[in-house]
Amino acid sequence: MPHVVIIVQNLPVPLDRRVWLECQALVAAGYQVSVVCPKGPGDPAYAELDGVRIHKYAPPPQANGLLGYALEFGYCWLRTNVLVRRIWRRHRFDALQACNPPDTYWALARRYTRRGVRFVYDQHDLNPEVFRSRFGEPTGRVAKAQYAILCWLERRTYQTARQVIATNESYKEIAVRRGGKRPEDVTVVRSGPDTSVMRPVVADPAIRRGRRYLAVWLGIMGPQDGVDVVLRALDVLVHRMGRDDLHVALLGFGDCHDELVALAAELKLSEYVTFTGRADAKMVAEYLSGADLGLSPDPMNPLNDVSTMNKTMEYMSFALPVVAFDLTETRVSAGEAAVYVEPGDGPADDAAIERYARAVALLLDDADRRVEMAVAARQRAAGELDWAPQRRRYVGVFDRLFAVPGRVEGGAWPRTDRREAGAPEEKLVDQWGRRLVDLRDPTALRHFVRYRTLEPVVEDLPARPADGTAS
Repeated sequence: MPHVVIIVQNLPVPLDRRVWLECQALVAAGYQVSVVCPKGPGDPAYAELDGVRIHKYAPPPQANGLLGYALEFGYCWLRTNVLVRRIWRRHRFDALQACNPPDTYWALARRYTRRGVRFVYDQHDLNPEVFRSRFGEPTGRVAKAQYAILCWLERRTYQTARQVIATNESYKEIAVRRGGKRPEDVTVVRSGPDTSVMRPVVADPAIRRGRRYLAVWLGIMGPQDGVDVVLRALDVLVHRMGRDDLHVALLGFGDCHDELVALAAELKLSEYVTFTGRADAKMVAEYLSGADLGLSPDPMNPLNDVSTMNKTMEYMSFALPVVAFDLTETRVSAGEAAVYVEPGDGPADDAAIERYARAVALLLDDADRRVEMAVAARQRAAGELDWAPQRRRYVGVFDRLFAVPGRVEGGAWPRTDRREAGAPEEKLVDQWGRRLVDLRDPTALRHFVRYRTLEPVVEDLPARPADGTAS
């Protein structure tokens, strides 16, 4: 079978869950797979994991300013080029997939497309929209030049790619309209969770830090992600509404991590917030299973409105109701599993933060609604958003490139996932020995999402007023 090389710059593999699912899908379909990516802490330069050959380089220093980002991109491009050439010399490859950001690897791909290699563009971000979301509409000469360069790089990537993989229909529309691609050359592969793996477990109650409720945020802490909204909304809940019953866990890292830690201290919220840093699969399962709410505070901007938020779908996999700003693609993902808050004019809009805080309070105080939304979240994640159908679409891109006959339409496919309606579970424990929630038992699931435990519970705390304020 053909050999596929996948390039990813912004996260190591397998920490990048979308890319790792893609790797596993290709291996299960018989393809040979190599990955080039930066190292995570303690990672080796080379490893073979579950049939995937992973080549890693030391990450660049953290970028600051335009010059810093240019140096970071140049460094990563050169290190990636060296590793791709090494792979080519040792084991010729047939396809090269680049996962953006950045949109620079078309230049590397062209060296190999001249030798018959197919280039596939897996578009994770819209870089012109990232620029507009971070810095506003370009007005000055320098800003316009920077924006024009990003648009040029994106066009060159589209032009070089034989096939484009888009994460949602909004991205596909841009690939066709702005990138000039034919609709048949753009395949939507949503970043659906593998719900056979991402499913509720009985978590350690200590993660609540002694408080009645736990809310979680998961992701990369970038300036356009609105993580500060979580802290500012928590400030409203604690210091203006007088609530002392909520703890918030922020899972992840990124450019804004240190600023957020400082903001929590400035707002006198440190005892109400846990910063976990880099979160592996075990930690994600622990916190998302033990929480009552998932927080998607991504503000309205040109990028977020048309982007699919992976964290939202991952919350849903663990039967978490979601509080989110009302964005186009967030509604497509979450459906009835989210409370939608009217977004403001910017990430620091005080009125929008107030609305977000009150939406959190009202949902915490309405256990029946949380239960209904949590059950709907899990059902939607498993029934409509799951990675299994996305996997078929993704592998279908390469099957079409290499004329692999019949697999997607009617051929055999290895079944590695387990559906709630499928065969009985052989054991209800996860790989770390924690108890799994029996998703085939509706009563058990409803009890779990109400109390986040499988043990009998006696209600001993009074409900709060319906307006979300302290009694």
